[in-house]
Amino acid sequence: MKTIAIIGAGPMGIYTLYSLLNNKEPLSIVVYEQSREAGVGMPYSNEENSRMMLANIASIEIPPVFITYIEWLRTLSDSHLARYGVDAASLHIRQFLPRILLGEYFRDRFLALVEQARRQGFSVEVHENCEVTDLEATDEGVRLWAEGEAAPVLFDLAVIATGHVWPDESEATRTYFPSPWSGLMEATIPAANIGVMGTSLSGIDAAMAVVLQHGEFAETDDQQIKFTLDRGSEALKITLMSRSGILPEADFYCPIPYEPLTIVTQSAIENAIAAGSAGLLERIFRLMVEEIEAADPEWSRSVSLRSLDVDSFSEAWFADRHKHDPFHWARANLDEVERNKRDRRTVAWRYVILRLHEVIEEIVPFLDERDSKRFNSGIARVFIDNYAAIPSQSIRRLLALHDAGVISILALGHDYHLQQKEAGTVIFAEGKTCQFDLFIDARGQQPLATKDLPFATLRKQLLAAGNEIPEVGDNYTLLAPNCARGRIAFGALPYLMHDRPFVQGITVCAEIGAAIGRAVSASPFRTRRRLPFIEL
Repeated sequence: MKTIAIIGAGPMGIYTLYSLLNNKEPLSIVVYEQSREAGVGMPYSNEENSRMMLANIASIEIPPVFITYIEWLRTLSDSHLARYGVDAASLHIRQFLPRILLGEYFRDRFLALVEQARRQGFSVEVHENCEVTDLEATDEGVRLWAEGEAAPVLFDLAVIATGHVWPDESEATRTYFPSPWSGLMEATIPAANIGVMGTSLSGIDAAMAVVLQHGEFAETDDQQIKFTLDRGSEALKITLMSRSGILPEADFYCPIPYEPLTIVTQSAIENAIAAGSAGLLERIFRLMVEEIEAADPEWSRSVSLRSLDVDSFSEAWFADRHKHDPFHWARANLDEVERNKRDRRTVAWRYVILRLHEVIEEIVPFLDERDSKRFNSGIARVFIDNYAAIPSQSIRRLLALHDAGVISILALGHDYHLQQKEAGTVIFAEGKTCQFDLFIDARGQQPLATKDLPFATLRKQLLAAGNEIPEVGDNYTLLAPNCARGRIAFGALPYLMHDRPFVQGITVCAEIGAAIGRAVSASPFRTRRRLPFIEL
Protein backbone atom coordinates (compact mmCIF):
# COMPACT_ATOMS: atom_id res chain seq x y z
CA MET A 1 0.00 0.00 0.00
CA LYS A 2 1.03 3.59 -0.60
CA THR A 3 1.26 5.42 2.70
CA ILE A 4 -0.41 8.82 3.14
CA ALA A 5 -0.27 11.22 6.09
CA ILE A 6 -2.99 13.87 6.43
CA ILE A 7 -1.96 16.60 8.86
CA GLY A 8 -5.15 18.29 10.02
CA ALA A 9 -8.68 16.89 10.04
CA GLY A 10 -10.75 19.99 9.36
CA PRO A 11 -12.61 20.51 6.06
CA MET A 12 -9.41 20.35 3.97
CA GLY A 13 -8.37 17.05 5.53
CA ILE A 14 -11.92 15.68 5.23
CA TYR A 15 -12.31 16.48 1.53
CA THR A 16 -8.81 15.13 0.85
CA LEU A 17 -9.71 11.85 2.57
CA TYR A 18 -12.99 11.77 0.63
CA SER A 19 -11.09 12.14 -2.63
CA LEU A 20 -8.54 9.46 -1.71
CA LEU A 21 -11.36 6.91 -1.54
CA ASN A 22 -11.51 7.13 -5.35
CA ASN A 23 -8.09 5.49 -5.58
CA LYS A 24 -8.35 2.10 -7.29
CA GLU A 25 -5.85 0.48 -4.94
CA PRO A 26 -6.33 0.60 -1.15
CA LEU A 27 -4.09 3.06 0.70
CA SER A 28 -2.61 3.21 4.17
CA ILE A 29 -3.71 6.55 5.66
CA VAL A 30 -2.78 8.13 8.97
CA VAL A 31 -4.69 11.26 10.04
CA TYR A 32 -3.08 13.57 12.61
CA GLU A 33 -5.27 16.08 14.46
CA GLN A 34 -3.91 18.27 17.22
CA SER A 35 -7.33 18.99 18.77
CA ARG A 36 -9.31 16.47 20.80
CA GLU A 37 -11.76 15.58 18.00
CA ALA A 38 -10.78 14.90 14.41
CA GLY A 39 -13.21 16.07 11.77
CA VAL A 40 -14.55 19.26 13.34
CA GLY A 41 -12.12 21.98 12.29
CA MET A 42 -11.20 25.09 14.28
CA PRO A 43 -13.77 27.41 12.62
CA TYR A 44 -16.59 25.09 13.72
CA SER A 45 -15.44 23.86 17.13
CA ASN A 46 -17.18 24.32 20.47
CA GLU A 47 -14.04 25.85 21.93
CA GLU A 48 -13.76 28.64 19.37
CA ASN A 49 -17.41 29.58 18.82
CA SER A 50 -20.63 30.36 20.60
CA ARG A 51 -23.92 28.83 19.49
CA MET A 52 -24.98 32.19 18.08
CA MET A 53 -22.10 32.45 15.61
CA LEU A 54 -23.31 31.61 12.13
CA ALA A 55 -21.48 29.77 9.37
CA ASN A 56 -21.10 32.04 6.35
CA ILE A 57 -22.20 29.29 3.96
CA ALA A 58 -25.58 27.67 3.32
CA SER A 59 -26.34 23.98 2.77
CA ILE A 60 -26.81 24.49 -0.97
CA GLU A 61 -23.17 25.57 -1.27
CA ILE A 62 -21.51 22.87 0.88
CA PRO A 63 -20.05 20.02 -1.21
CA PRO A 64 -21.62 16.82 0.14
CA VAL A 65 -19.66 14.04 1.82
CA PHE A 66 -21.86 11.07 0.87
CA ILE A 67 -24.94 13.09 1.89
CA THR A 68 -25.71 16.82 1.80
CA TYR A 69 -25.75 19.01 4.86
CA ILE A 70 -29.53 19.47 4.66
CA GLU A 71 -30.07 15.70 4.41
CA TRP A 72 -27.95 15.20 7.53
CA LEU A 73 -29.78 17.97 9.39
CA ARG A 74 -33.09 16.24 8.70
CA THR A 75 -31.84 13.14 10.51
CA LEU A 76 -31.50 15.13 13.76
CA SER A 77 -34.20 15.31 16.39
CA ASP A 78 -36.23 18.46 16.95
CA SER A 79 -34.74 18.76 20.43
CA HIS A 80 -31.18 18.53 19.12
CA LEU A 81 -31.79 21.31 16.59
CA ALA A 82 -33.59 23.39 19.21
CA ARG A 83 -30.37 23.54 21.25
CA TYR A 84 -29.03 25.77 18.49
CA GLY A 85 -32.19 27.79 18.07
CA VAL A 86 -33.06 25.94 14.86
CA ASP A 87 -36.64 25.00 14.05
CA ALA A 88 -36.73 21.66 12.22
CA ALA A 89 -39.85 22.68 10.29
CA SER A 90 -38.11 25.76 8.87
CA LEU A 91 -34.98 24.06 7.53
CA HIS A 92 -34.12 24.98 3.94
CA ILE A 93 -31.08 24.79 1.67
CA ARG A 94 -30.28 28.53 1.71
CA GLN A 95 -30.30 28.85 5.48
CA PHE A 96 -27.29 30.05 7.50
CA LEU A 97 -26.92 27.96 10.63
CA PRO A 98 -24.61 27.96 13.68
CA ARG A 99 -20.99 27.05 13.03
CA ILE A 100 -20.93 24.49 15.82
CA LEU A 101 -23.77 22.61 14.12
CA LEU A 102 -21.77 22.53 10.88
CA GLY A 103 -18.86 21.21 12.94
CA GLU A 104 -21.08 18.33 14.06
CA TYR A 105 -21.81 17.52 10.41
CA PHE A 106 -18.12 17.43 9.54
CA ARG A 107 -17.35 15.24 12.57
CA ASP A 108 -20.11 12.82 11.57
CA ARG A 109 -18.94 12.76 7.95
CA PHE A 110 -15.31 12.20 9.00
CA LEU A 111 -16.32 9.14 11.00
CA ALA A 112 -18.37 7.90 8.03
CA LEU A 113 -15.33 8.37 5.77
CA VAL A 114 -13.10 6.34 8.07
CA GLU A 115 -15.69 3.56 8.19
CA GLN A 116 -16.13 3.55 4.41
CA ALA A 117 -12.36 3.57 3.81
CA ARG A 118 -11.94 0.49 5.98
CA ARG A 119 -14.79 -1.26 4.14
CA GLN A 120 -12.87 -0.60 0.90
CA GLY A 121 -9.77 -2.29 2.32
CA PHE A 122 -7.91 0.89 3.28
CA SER A 123 -5.85 0.99 6.44
CA VAL A 124 -6.82 4.10 8.42
CA GLU A 125 -5.37 5.33 11.71
CA VAL A 126 -6.61 8.50 13.43
CA HIS A 127 -4.34 10.20 15.97
CA GLU A 128 -6.25 12.83 17.96
CA ASN A 129 -4.63 15.23 20.43
CA CYS A 130 -1.47 14.67 18.41
CA GLU A 131 0.57 17.51 16.95
CA VAL A 132 2.94 16.94 14.05
CA THR A 133 6.17 18.67 15.03
CA ASP A 134 8.36 18.32 11.93
CA LEU A 135 8.54 17.12 8.33
CA GLU A 136 11.49 16.26 6.12
CA ALA A 137 11.39 15.43 2.42
CA THR A 138 13.81 12.70 1.39
CA ASP A 139 14.41 10.65 -1.76
CA GLU A 140 12.69 7.72 -0.05
CA GLY A 141 9.61 9.65 1.10
CA VAL A 142 8.54 12.10 3.79
CA ARG A 143 9.74 11.67 7.36
CA LEU A 144 7.16 12.84 9.90
CA TRP A 145 7.69 13.52 13.59
CA ALA A 146 4.67 13.63 15.91
CA GLU A 147 4.11 14.06 19.62
CA GLY A 148 4.21 10.81 21.53
CA GLU A 149 6.04 8.90 18.81
CA ALA A 150 9.60 7.83 19.57
CA ALA A 151 10.85 7.93 15.98
CA PRO A 152 9.81 9.53 12.69
CA VAL A 153 7.45 7.67 10.37
CA LEU A 154 8.09 7.48 6.62
CA PHE A 155 5.22 8.26 4.19
CA ASP A 156 4.93 8.28 0.41
CA LEU A 157 2.84 11.47 0.55
CA ALA A 158 2.23 13.97 3.34
CA VAL A 159 -0.73 16.35 3.04
CA ILE A 160 -0.45 19.59 4.99
CA ALA A 161 -4.06 20.52 5.78
CA THR A 162 -3.46 22.64 8.87
CA GLY A 163 -6.06 25.33 8.19
CA HIS A 164 -5.99 28.92 9.43
CA VAL A 165 -3.15 30.14 11.60
CA TRP A 166 -3.93 32.55 14.44
CA PRO A 167 -1.73 33.99 17.20
CA ASP A 168 -1.29 31.74 20.20
CA GLU A 169 -3.37 32.37 23.32
CA SER A 170 -0.13 33.15 25.16
CA GLU A 171 0.08 36.38 23.15
CA ALA A 172 -3.19 37.63 24.65
CA THR A 173 -3.12 39.90 27.68
CA ARG A 174 -5.68 41.23 30.13
CA THR A 175 -6.37 44.15 27.76
CA TYR A 176 -5.47 42.79 24.29
CA PHE A 177 -6.49 39.82 22.14
CA PRO A 178 -4.43 39.35 18.94
CA SER A 179 -7.39 37.55 17.32
CA PRO A 180 -10.91 36.43 18.29
CA TRP A 181 -9.49 32.88 18.43
CA SER A 182 -6.76 33.61 20.96
CA GLY A 183 -8.64 32.93 24.19
CA LEU A 184 -11.47 35.43 23.74
CA MET A 185 -14.22 32.80 23.95
CA GLU A 186 -13.08 31.61 27.39
CA ALA A 187 -12.19 35.03 28.82
CA THR A 188 -14.36 37.10 31.15
CA ILE A 189 -14.79 40.46 29.43
CA PRO A 190 -15.73 43.48 31.55
CA ALA A 191 -18.44 45.98 30.62
CA ALA A 192 -15.95 48.56 29.38
CA ASN A 193 -14.89 50.59 26.34
CA ILE A 194 -13.86 47.93 23.83
CA GLY A 195 -12.24 48.37 20.43
CA VAL A 196 -12.49 45.78 17.66
CA MET A 197 -10.22 46.06 14.62
CA GLY A 198 -12.31 44.82 11.71
CA THR A 199 -15.85 45.44 10.46
CA SER A 200 -16.31 42.15 8.59
CA LEU A 201 -17.90 38.97 9.95
CA SER A 202 -14.85 38.24 12.14
CA GLY A 203 -15.17 41.66 13.79
CA ILE A 204 -18.90 41.24 14.25
CA ASP A 205 -18.37 37.78 15.76
CA ALA A 206 -15.81 39.21 18.20
CA ALA A 207 -18.40 41.79 19.26
CA MET A 208 -21.01 39.03 19.68
CA ALA A 209 -18.65 37.04 21.91
CA VAL A 210 -18.41 40.08 24.18
CA VAL A 211 -22.06 41.18 24.26
CA LEU A 212 -23.34 37.70 25.08
CA GLN A 213 -21.64 38.10 28.46
CA HIS A 214 -23.61 41.29 29.13
CA GLY A 215 -27.11 40.89 27.71
CA GLU A 216 -29.37 38.91 25.44
CA PHE A 217 -31.07 39.05 22.05
CA ALA A 218 -34.78 38.45 21.65
CA GLU A 219 -36.99 38.32 18.58
CA THR A 220 -39.91 40.77 18.62
CA ASP A 221 -43.44 40.11 17.37
CA ASP A 222 -42.62 41.72 14.00
CA GLN A 223 -39.62 39.33 13.57
CA GLN A 224 -37.09 42.01 14.37
CA ILE A 225 -34.31 41.52 16.94
CA LYS A 226 -33.89 43.49 20.14
CA PHE A 227 -30.87 43.50 22.45
CA THR A 228 -31.19 44.17 26.18
CA LEU A 229 -28.20 44.87 28.40
CA ASP A 230 -27.97 43.21 31.79
CA ARG A 231 -28.23 45.43 34.85
CA GLY A 232 -24.72 46.56 35.76
CA SER A 233 -23.43 46.32 32.17
CA GLU A 234 -24.55 49.78 31.07
CA ALA A 235 -20.90 50.86 30.62
CA LEU A 236 -20.36 48.43 27.73
CA LYS A 237 -19.42 50.26 24.53
CA ILE A 238 -17.96 48.53 21.47
CA THR A 239 -16.34 50.29 18.52
CA LEU A 240 -15.81 48.37 15.27
CA MET A 241 -13.15 50.01 13.14
CA SER A 242 -11.47 49.70 9.76
CA ARG A 243 -9.76 52.00 7.29
CA SER A 244 -13.00 52.61 5.39
CA GLY A 245 -15.47 52.28 8.26
CA ILE A 246 -18.02 50.49 6.07
CA LEU A 247 -19.99 47.36 6.91
CA PRO A 248 -20.35 44.29 4.69
CA GLU A 249 -23.61 43.81 2.85
CA ALA A 250 -26.09 41.04 3.57
CA ASP A 251 -25.84 37.81 1.60
CA PHE A 252 -27.91 38.12 -1.56
CA TYR A 253 -30.07 35.76 -3.59
CA CYS A 254 -28.61 34.26 -6.78
CA PRO A 255 -28.77 31.02 -8.80
CA ILE A 256 -26.57 28.19 -7.49
CA PRO A 257 -24.67 26.52 -9.08
CA TYR A 258 -23.36 29.61 -10.82
CA GLU A 259 -24.40 30.34 -14.37
CA PRO A 260 -21.48 30.49 -16.83
CA LEU A 261 -19.89 33.79 -17.78
CA THR A 262 -20.21 34.74 -21.44
CA ILE A 263 -17.21 37.06 -21.98
CA VAL A 264 -14.66 36.43 -19.21
CA THR A 265 -14.38 32.76 -20.09
CA GLN A 266 -11.51 30.40 -19.29
CA SER A 267 -10.16 30.75 -22.83
CA ALA A 268 -10.38 34.56 -22.61
CA ILE A 269 -8.34 34.50 -19.38
CA GLU A 270 -5.75 32.17 -20.91
CA ASN A 271 -5.43 34.39 -24.00
CA ALA A 272 -4.99 37.50 -21.86
CA ILE A 273 -2.27 35.79 -19.80
CA ALA A 274 -0.53 34.51 -22.95
CA ALA A 275 -0.24 38.09 -24.22
CA GLY A 276 2.22 38.82 -21.38
CA SER A 277 2.32 40.59 -18.03
CA ALA A 278 2.55 44.07 -19.56
CA GLY A 279 -0.97 45.50 -19.65
CA LEU A 280 -2.53 42.25 -18.37
CA LEU A 281 -4.56 43.95 -15.64
CA GLU A 282 -5.98 46.50 -18.10
CA ARG A 283 -6.89 43.77 -20.60
CA ILE A 284 -8.74 41.85 -17.91
CA PHE A 285 -10.50 44.96 -16.63
CA ARG A 286 -11.82 45.70 -20.12
CA LEU A 287 -13.23 42.18 -20.30
CA MET A 288 -14.80 42.71 -16.86
CA VAL A 289 -16.49 45.89 -18.08
CA GLU A 290 -17.94 44.07 -21.09
CA GLU A 291 -19.25 41.25 -18.89
CA ILE A 292 -20.89 43.64 -16.41
CA GLU A 293 -22.41 45.79 -19.16
CA ALA A 294 -23.88 42.74 -20.87
CA ALA A 295 -25.39 41.52 -17.60
CA ASP A 296 -26.68 44.84 -16.27
CA PRO A 297 -26.57 47.80 -18.70
CA GLU A 298 -28.71 50.01 -16.44
CA TRP A 299 -26.39 49.70 -13.42
CA SER A 300 -23.38 50.15 -15.71
CA ARG A 301 -24.77 53.47 -16.92
CA SER A 302 -25.62 54.57 -13.37
CA VAL A 303 -21.98 54.26 -12.24
CA SER A 304 -20.54 55.45 -15.60
CA LEU A 305 -18.74 52.13 -15.91
CA ARG A 306 -17.17 52.98 -19.27
CA SER A 307 -15.45 56.00 -17.73
CA LEU A 308 -13.84 53.97 -14.94
CA ASP A 309 -10.43 52.33 -14.94
CA VAL A 310 -8.63 49.74 -12.83
CA ASP A 311 -7.97 52.25 -10.07
CA SER A 312 -11.28 54.13 -9.96
CA PHE A 313 -13.59 51.09 -10.18
CA SER A 314 -13.17 50.32 -6.47
CA GLU A 315 -13.93 53.94 -5.51
CA ALA A 316 -17.13 53.86 -7.56
CA TRP A 317 -18.15 50.52 -6.00
CA PHE A 318 -18.00 51.86 -2.44
CA ALA A 319 -19.04 55.47 -3.19
CA ASP A 320 -22.67 55.20 -2.07
CA ARG A 321 -21.78 53.46 1.18
CA HIS A 322 -19.27 56.15 2.03
CA LYS A 323 -21.98 58.79 1.63
CA HIS A 324 -24.31 57.21 4.19
CA ASP A 325 -24.25 56.31 7.84
CA PRO A 326 -23.13 52.64 7.90
CA PHE A 327 -26.08 51.51 10.02
CA HIS A 328 -28.61 53.32 7.83
CA TRP A 329 -27.01 51.66 4.81
CA ALA A 330 -27.08 48.25 6.52
CA ARG A 331 -30.79 48.57 7.31
CA ALA A 332 -31.67 49.61 3.76
CA ASN A 333 -29.50 46.87 2.25
CA LEU A 334 -31.05 44.26 4.55
CA ASP A 335 -34.56 45.27 3.50
CA GLU A 336 -33.58 45.05 -0.18
CA VAL A 337 -31.87 41.69 0.18
CA GLU A 338 -34.75 40.12 2.11
CA ARG A 339 -37.25 41.42 -0.44
CA ASN A 340 -35.18 39.92 -3.28
CA LYS A 341 -34.96 36.58 -1.47
CA ARG A 342 -38.74 36.45 -1.10
CA ASP A 343 -39.18 37.31 -4.78
CA ARG A 344 -36.25 35.12 -5.92
CA ARG A 345 -34.85 38.15 -7.70
CA THR A 346 -31.19 38.26 -8.70
CA VAL A 347 -29.40 41.61 -8.85
CA ALA A 348 -27.42 41.12 -12.02
CA TRP A 349 -24.42 43.35 -11.26
CA ARG A 350 -23.85 41.74 -7.88
CA TYR A 351 -24.13 38.26 -9.36
CA VAL A 352 -21.69 38.90 -12.18
CA ILE A 353 -19.04 40.23 -9.77
CA LEU A 354 -19.54 37.11 -7.62
CA ARG A 355 -18.90 34.85 -10.62
CA LEU A 356 -15.93 36.89 -11.83
CA HIS A 357 -13.69 36.65 -8.78
CA GLU A 358 -12.68 33.00 -9.06
CA VAL A 359 -11.95 33.27 -12.78
CA ILE A 360 -9.96 36.48 -12.57
CA GLU A 361 -7.94 35.17 -9.61
CA GLU A 362 -6.00 33.09 -12.15
CA ILE A 363 -4.17 36.18 -13.44
CA VAL A 364 -2.66 37.05 -10.04
CA PRO A 365 0.58 35.00 -10.38
CA PHE A 366 1.23 36.64 -13.76
CA LEU A 367 0.85 40.30 -12.75
CA ASP A 368 3.98 42.41 -12.50
CA GLU A 369 4.79 44.01 -9.15
CA ARG A 370 3.07 47.33 -9.91
CA ASP A 371 -0.15 45.74 -11.16
CA SER A 372 -0.15 43.23 -8.31
CA LYS A 373 -0.31 46.12 -5.86
CA ARG A 374 -3.00 47.87 -7.91
CA PHE A 375 -5.06 44.69 -8.02
CA ASN A 376 -4.82 44.15 -4.26
CA SER A 377 -5.74 47.74 -3.39
CA GLY A 378 -8.57 48.01 -5.92
CA ILE A 379 -10.38 45.23 -7.75
CA ALA A 380 -9.56 42.64 -5.09
CA ARG A 381 -11.35 44.76 -2.47
CA VAL A 382 -14.49 44.76 -4.63
CA PHE A 383 -14.42 41.00 -5.03
CA ILE A 384 -13.84 40.42 -1.31
CA ASP A 385 -16.65 42.79 -0.36
CA ASN A 386 -18.97 40.97 -2.74
CA TYR A 387 -18.27 37.33 -1.86
CA ALA A 388 -17.85 38.07 1.87
CA ALA A 389 -21.45 39.26 2.23
CA ILE A 390 -22.73 38.03 5.60
CA PRO A 391 -25.91 36.32 6.85
CA SER A 392 -28.96 38.57 7.26
CA GLN A 393 -29.25 37.41 10.87
CA SER A 394 -25.81 38.83 11.64
CA ILE A 395 -26.90 42.20 10.22
CA ARG A 396 -30.07 42.12 12.32
CA ARG A 397 -28.07 41.48 15.48
CA LEU A 398 -25.65 44.26 14.61
CA LEU A 399 -28.53 46.69 14.12
CA ALA A 400 -30.05 45.58 17.44
CA LEU A 401 -26.76 46.38 19.21
CA HIS A 402 -26.66 49.78 17.54
CA ASP A 403 -30.27 50.50 18.53
CA ALA A 404 -29.35 49.59 22.11
CA GLY A 405 -26.51 52.12 22.04
CA VAL A 406 -23.86 49.43 22.45
CA ILE A 407 -22.00 49.49 19.14
CA SER A 408 -20.59 52.11 16.80
CA ILE A 409 -18.30 52.31 13.75
CA LEU A 410 -15.03 54.24 13.40
CA ALA A 411 -13.38 54.97 10.03
CA LEU A 412 -9.62 55.12 10.61
CA GLY A 413 -8.53 56.32 7.18
CA HIS A 414 -5.22 55.23 5.66
CA ASP A 415 -2.95 57.06 8.08
CA TYR A 416 -3.57 55.89 11.62
CA HIS A 417 -1.35 54.85 14.48
CA LEU A 418 -2.07 52.19 17.11
CA GLN A 419 -0.25 52.07 20.42
CA GLN A 420 -0.65 49.27 22.94
CA LYS A 421 -0.19 50.15 26.58
CA GLU A 422 -0.55 48.18 29.77
CA ALA A 423 -3.77 49.99 30.61
CA GLY A 424 -5.29 49.59 27.13
CA THR A 425 -4.89 50.59 23.49
CA VAL A 426 -4.73 54.09 22.03
CA ILE A 427 -5.48 54.86 18.38
CA PHE A 428 -4.61 58.13 16.65
CA ALA A 429 -6.67 58.59 13.47
CA GLU A 430 -8.15 61.44 11.47
CA GLY A 431 -6.93 63.97 14.03
CA LYS A 432 -8.66 62.14 16.88
CA THR A 433 -7.40 60.08 19.79
CA CYS A 434 -9.41 57.08 20.95
CA GLN A 435 -8.57 55.02 24.01
CA PHE A 436 -9.91 51.53 24.66
CA ASP A 437 -9.83 49.52 27.88
CA LEU A 438 -9.69 46.29 25.89
CA PHE A 439 -8.76 45.72 22.23
CA ILE A 440 -9.48 42.78 19.89
CA ASP A 441 -7.72 42.43 16.52
CA ALA A 442 -10.35 40.74 14.36
CA ARG A 443 -8.83 41.14 10.93
CA GLY A 444 -8.88 38.06 8.73
CA GLN A 445 -6.20 35.57 7.85
CA GLN A 446 -3.07 37.14 6.39
CA PRO A 447 -0.95 35.37 3.72
CA LEU A 448 1.87 33.30 5.21
CA ALA A 449 5.29 32.53 3.75
CA THR A 450 7.79 29.69 4.08
CA LYS A 451 9.41 31.42 7.06
CA ASP A 452 6.13 30.95 8.97
CA LEU A 453 6.04 27.16 8.56
CA PRO A 454 5.94 25.33 11.91
CA PHE A 455 7.98 22.41 10.51
CA ALA A 456 11.62 23.45 11.00
CA THR A 457 13.30 20.91 8.73
CA LEU A 458 10.90 21.39 5.82
CA ARG A 459 11.17 25.14 6.30
CA LYS A 460 14.95 24.96 5.92
CA GLN A 461 14.64 22.75 2.85
CA LEU A 462 12.27 25.15 1.11
CA LEU A 463 14.30 28.23 1.94
CA ALA A 464 17.50 26.51 0.78
CA ALA A 465 15.75 25.85 -2.55
CA GLY A 466 14.93 29.57 -2.81
CA ASN A 467 11.21 29.13 -2.14
CA GLU A 468 10.08 32.09 -0.07
CA ILE A 469 6.58 30.74 -0.51
CA PRO A 470 5.75 27.06 -1.12
CA GLU A 471 5.60 26.52 -4.89
CA VAL A 472 3.01 23.94 -5.89
CA GLY A 473 1.77 22.26 -9.03
CA ASP A 474 -1.75 21.73 -10.30
CA ASN A 475 -2.25 18.92 -7.79
CA TYR A 476 -0.92 21.13 -4.98
CA THR A 477 2.21 19.04 -4.42
CA LEU A 478 5.51 20.85 -3.98
CA LEU A 479 7.64 21.42 -7.06
CA ALA A 480 10.90 22.02 -5.20
CA PRO A 481 13.24 20.89 -3.80
CA ASN A 482 13.45 17.77 -5.96
CA CYS A 483 13.20 15.42 -2.99
CA ALA A 484 9.83 17.02 -2.07
CA ARG A 485 8.45 17.00 -5.62
CA GLY A 486 5.18 15.10 -5.62
CA ARG A 487 5.70 13.96 -2.02
CA ILE A 488 4.30 16.88 0.00
CA ALA A 489 0.90 18.37 -0.82
CA PHE A 490 0.10 21.87 0.41
CA GLY A 491 -3.54 22.28 1.37
CA ALA A 492 -2.81 24.87 4.06
CA LEU A 493 -4.73 27.86 2.71
CA PRO A 494 -2.73 30.74 4.31
CA TYR A 495 0.37 29.64 2.36
CA LEU A 496 -1.52 29.68 -0.95
CA MET A 497 -2.95 33.19 -0.59
CA HIS A 498 -0.06 34.98 -2.33
CA ASP A 499 -1.07 33.52 -5.69
CA ARG A 500 -4.74 32.97 -4.84
CA PRO A 501 -5.95 35.88 -2.69
CA PHE A 502 -9.52 34.52 -2.56
CA VAL A 503 -8.55 30.96 -1.60
CA GLN A 504 -10.73 30.26 1.41
CA GLY A 505 -13.90 28.50 2.42
CA ILE A 506 -15.37 25.03 2.27
CA THR A 507 -15.89 24.88 -1.50
CA VAL A 508 -12.20 25.67 -2.03
CA CYS A 509 -11.29 22.92 0.45
CA ALA A 510 -13.31 20.46 -1.63
CA GLU A 511 -11.66 21.62 -4.85
CA ILE A 512 -8.12 21.38 -3.47
CA GLY A 513 -8.85 18.10 -1.67
CA ALA A 514 -9.98 16.59 -4.98
CA ALA A 515 -6.79 17.80 -6.70
CA ILE A 516 -4.61 16.34 -3.94
CA GLY A 517 -6.50 13.06 -4.17
CA ARG A 518 -5.48 12.82 -7.82
CA ALA A 519 -1.83 13.36 -6.83
CA VAL A 520 -1.60 9.79 -5.52
CA SER A 521 -1.86 8.28 -8.99
CA ALA A 522 -0.95 11.18 -11.29
CA SER A 523 2.54 12.54 -11.88
CA PRO A 524 2.45 15.56 -14.24
CA PHE A 525 3.02 18.94 -12.60
CA ARG A 526 2.67 22.50 -13.80
CA THR A 527 3.71 25.45 -11.69
CA ARG A 528 1.02 27.89 -10.61
CA ARG A 529 3.50 30.73 -10.13
CA ARG A 530 5.64 32.64 -12.64
CA LEU A 531 6.88 35.75 -10.86
CA PRO A 532 9.23 36.45 -7.94
CA PHE A 533 7.75 36.45 -4.46
CA ILE A 534 6.35 39.83 -3.37
CA GLU A 535 5.88 40.43 0.35
CA LEU A 536 2.27 41.63 0.86
